[in-house]
Amino acid sequence: MQAVLNSTRPIQTSDNATKLDTLLKMLVDADQKTKNEIENRIVNMGEGIANLLVDRLQKVKGTQRGVIAMSLIRLGECSIAPLKRLALNSNEFQWIANYLISEI
Repeated sequence: MQAVLNSTRPIQTSDNATKLDTLLKMLVDADQKTKNEIENRIVNMGEGIANLLVDRLQKVKGTQRGVIAMSLIRLGECSIAPLKRLALNSNEFQWIANYLISEI
């Protein structure tokens, strides 16, 4: 079953981490249209979400990681500092962080 996003009804939580985790869970079996809507919602959460996205980038795989990566790219400049910190602190994720920075 596909997750249906209703653009007129916001997710009923005030915490960005909870909102993000809810959106990421919705990606598991989502079709392409739903994935795009979820990515848009993540980006619309604003620049303050960049640190949290970088944190989640290290914890998820597959479609979730792809949507997070695209969201960081779309957020732009505010994503660079947390991605640089990731590159410096994690050999495992250094190439991912460097790639995303190059795309910004």
